[in-house]
Amino acid sequence: QKMAELLGLRDECGEGALGAPVLTSSCLADNRLTLDVYPDGCYQLLRLFEGRRAEVVQVELLRLSSNDHLLDAVLGILPHLKRLKSLVLKGGHARDEFGLCQHGSLRSLPPDFGTLRCLTHLDLSFNSLSTLPSCISRLPSLRVLLVSHNSLVALPEDFGSLSKLTFFSAMKNQLKDLPRSIGELAMLEDLDLSENALEFLPEEVGNLHSCTELDLSGNQLSSIPDSLANLKSLRRLHLHSNLLVTVPASLASLPNLSRLDLQNNCLRAVPAEIQTAPFVHLRGNPLGETEPSLPADEPNATELRRLFLASGEDSFTVTSEGCKVVLACGIRFYFPPGAASDPLRIYFRTLAPDPQWVKLRHHDVLLSRVLELQPHGVKFQQEVQIWMPYASPETLQQREVVVRTFSGQSWSDLRTQVEQKRKSKKHMAHCSVLHFSWFLVVSRLVQNECKVPTEGTLLFSSVDPNIKVTFPPGVTEETRNVKLQVLSVSAEEIAELTADAECQASPLLCLSQDCLVDFLRPVRIQLPLPLGVTGLNLDRSRLHLLRGDLQGQTWDDITSQVVLEFTHLYAIFEVTHFSWYWLWYSTKTYIGGIAKKVYERLRMYQVNFIALQRKKDPEQVLLQCLPKHKVDPVLKKLQDRYRGPEPSDMVEMFEGEQFFAAFERGISIDMDRPDCVDGCLSFIFYSHLKNMKEIYVTSPVDRKGQAVKGQVSFYRGAVPDSIPEDATRRRKGPDSLWLATLPIKLPRLKPRWGENPSSLNGFSFPPLNLGNAETGYLTQANLLSIARRVGADWQTIGLNLGLTYQQIERIGYNNREDLDKQILDMLFSWAQQNSEDPDCVSKLITAMKESGRQDIADEIETIIELGRQKYRQSIRRVGLEQESSTEDSAIAM
Repeated sequence: QKMAELLGLRDECGEGALGAPVLTSSCLADNRLTLDVYPDGCYQLLRLFEGRRAEVVQVELLRLSSNDHLLDAVLGILPHLKRLKSLVLKGGHARDEFGLCQHGSLRSLPPDFGTLRCLTHLDLSFNSLSTLPSCISRLPSLRVLLVSHNSLVALPEDFGSLSKLTFFSAMKNQLKDLPRSIGELAMLEDLDLSENALEFLPEEVGNLHSCTELDLSGNQLSSIPDSLANLKSLRRLHLHSNLLVTVPASLASLPNLSRLDLQNNCLRAVPAEIQTAPFVHLRGNPLGETEPSLPADEPNATELRRLFLASGEDSFTVTSEGCKVVLACGIRFYFPPGAASDPLRIYFRTLAPDPQWVKLRHHDVLLSRVLELQPHGVKFQQEVQIWMPYASPETLQQREVVVRTFSGQSWSDLRTQVEQKRKSKKHMAHCSVLHFSWFLVVSRLVQNECKVPTEGTLLFSSVDPNIKVTFPPGVTEETRNVKLQVLSVSAEEIAELTADAECQASPLLCLSQDCLVDFLRPVRIQLPLPLGVTGLNLDRSRLHLLRGDLQGQTWDDITSQVVLEFTHLYAIFEVTHFSWYWLWYSTKTYIGGIAKKVYERLRMYQVNFIALQRKKDPEQVLLQCLPKHKVDPVLKKLQDRYRGPEPSDMVEMFEGEQFFAAFERGISIDMDRPDCVDGCLSFIFYSHLKNMKEIYVTSPVDRKGQAVKGQVSFYRGAVPDSIPEDATRRRKGPDSLWLATLPIKLPRLKPRWGENPSSLNGFSFPPLNLGNAETGYLTQANLLSIARRVGADWQTIGLNLGLTYQQIERIGYNNREDLDKQILDMLFSWAQQNSEDPDCVSKLITAMKESGRQDIADEIETIIELGRQKYRQSIRRVGLEQESSTEDSAIAM
């Protein structure tokens, strides 16, 4: 009672002492607790256990986030849940500053955890386990065990005591070997040991006679035991991305084998039985004539091992021999011989750029997603070459493309070469590195740089050779690095932005150095006079030299502070420290304010928003923000599949600015989406990347009788730090965040996706359904309704439906930015595979019950019962018609 008072426990919904919402009794319905969707799930479990222990100990399914700071306090409760059948203690629910999933804090389990005799499903993925808790081996009923994405280096010797285990995944750990007892897992059907550091396998692996799928990809195996040929039930064997130099020919004789993946190994010779088998995949091995060649412009293109990675792969191994790697997204690597002294596992991923840590400089344009390469900080013996594809900017005049890398503290630009492939026309940015970290491609103003010695030097602009900086002798005591950039502004732009045809400006000069100390002697700068102004017609009262700060927030008129010299075409002046300099020619007096406004507008993009609905499925909505010159080409490409209103009016946005899309007036979306903030979809505008999302929308309104006329509105997000103060002030107020609103109309519900109901004595049945008329149909529309209620349980449901863990992982990866698509992909993939099975509906109901979703199971049974009733009514109606016809015939006779 004292603990209950401390926690502020209440049975009714309300707020506890710590301000967290108190869970109602509905959360304990069906003996199921899904608490990983709450940021304080462990706290809620402590409250429930203290206040309603009798109900909590009856729980059969429990989900918690191991990112919760109260996890250790909850672990002591678990052994009391004697009826527990399924336990999920996963990490990955929190993200770091780079948007990466953080592993949970779970490192061990209480010793008496092994007393949970009913536990059949245990998921400890994305945690910090270095050893498998010994109590797990004492779980007598355990059938499914997932410990992927941990730091396991070994499995316990008594691991084989899990005699009922049918599924085990330890992918992405650090396992170097396996215990011999693994061969005692007689019921094991699916074994996933991919992405580890295994160098050899025990012969006992050949005793897994029930195994149908074995994934050993992404390890360091140079050979495999002949005993694998004893796995007569094996259907799929994944050995890609290892160091195999030979494989036993007996693998080809496995009676049920339908896939043997040997890609990206070191196989120079393969037995004929293997090479000719239709289910064997050998790409990426040094076999010569059967392998595609890389472009000849790569170094030593015909000598090194070649790896071609599929879209689902995220790692490969580099040896001292070196290799060439091509990723599915087009990124390429060249590891020269000797770059790595020992075999090294390389992990890669591409990330959506987040302006919180991807800091763009003024006038930078982002041209690619972020590439992360691990392990971070490892130094290669020789430079590794990287080719990154990028979105080509419309013009490269005054601009250059560079690869930018993040050290963990700051971004720096790498020496970059740009290429264009002859056949594909793809643009590639090429750089060389000794360390791996994060990389992206940007377009920046052309940068000229030089070292300034004590003897002095001269620096020209390659954009405008008339701009030069002269450093006299004695200008510095130690050598300094100096950088120069030029931003040219056309006379038409100046006239448009200032609304003054007589206003002119020179190119904007940006100077910087790596030293905070002023120069010892004045540095001489030459700028061209504004267009149309010469030394002969110059009115000095109209000429202004402006100096801007590094953020472009203030522009000071320093004309009276320097000595200006003029030639026929140039203005020359001297300074002792660097900044931004701009010559203006105008009759205006407060020219600094005008320059500030013009500079701000030069960094903005004029954009339009579009909201389109798929013609065949109006609930699927495509949202996109486009620079105005791209709107018409994009709409032309989409017009065959989508329809919608005209684009929004033009608005202005900065590169890297956040905005939101809110569905209004009876239309809503799934609030559990990772990109959903306070009910709105979050976007980041990058002018050369696709600011596009395609989602499913729903309506709480009953649409069977009427259409829903809703709308989507776009709003600005938090104002970026780099936006000028004036622009920030203009964006305050009740309507300042609103950008645009576009209509969305959801029609009355009707058969979807091309269903053409066929008539059967006055009652309609869709031609493609699950089940049969006698036991009840489940239509595609029914499946879509079910999918909307699945939520975060889709993976558990998929496993209970019979999908493999690899299939679940692949669905999650392919649709990683959209939970709706993950659910639909899982459910309809299963439905298509089982559409001919007369018992598929009952299997779906059973899977929902096993996943703890009795609510969905009840909904399906209700749908099916309704279908049965309609079927019986139609049969009776047909029977009456036949009897009536018989009576009429008798009377006529």
